[in-house]
Amino acid sequence: MSAEINHRIIVYKGKVFDLIRENITLENGTTTEVEFIEHPGAAAMVAFLDDRRIIMLKQYRHALKKYIWEIPAGTLDPGEEIISCARRELIEETGYAAANWCALGQITPLPGYSNERIHIFLAMQLQPAVRHLDPDEVIHVQEVDFSKALEMIRDGEIQDAKSIAGLCLASTWFKANPQPLSCLRNQT
Repeated sequence: MSAEINHRIIVYKGKVFDLIRENITLENGTTTEVEFIEHPGAAAMVAFLDDRRIIMLKQYRHALKKYIWEIPAGTLDPGEEIISCARRELIEETGYAAANWCALGQITPLPGYSNERIHIFLAMQLQPAVRHLDPDEVIHVQEVDFSKALEMIRDGEIQDAKSIAGLCLASTWFKANPQPLSCLRNQT
């Protein structure tokens, strides 16, 4: 570890995350106060309806005061496995379940002030399921051509970091795996 924690307090305890203040001594001997968001982590997925169409969401984000384009995602419940979170969130937000899953990687979207890690998956062979939005979620499910979604990143229509990372990871994965279904069957 590159810092020694001298003192730690929870400044704010929220529904999803906490605001932490720590007094730390860095490896160079400097003592300082840091504040960060302690987050349980999340799962996100690029969900393919077929070999070219994906599920995208137009979701209202109040901090931005507008709807934005996103891939399906959600926060881990206490003690929940990451793949279980991904499966649950796909059904809850989109009304689809996936038969095949592949881990694409993980990202740390805000390392300057949060310990959140988002695990990104590829979800394929979708089947209709019962959608269960949380009462505070306003989400519109959209079918988008995968190549169009990549153009939407270049054109600035998609600005959400996890969505950009997920779509780029999926694009890279498909370039390395020309027969994706045979590659996915044994992965979770």
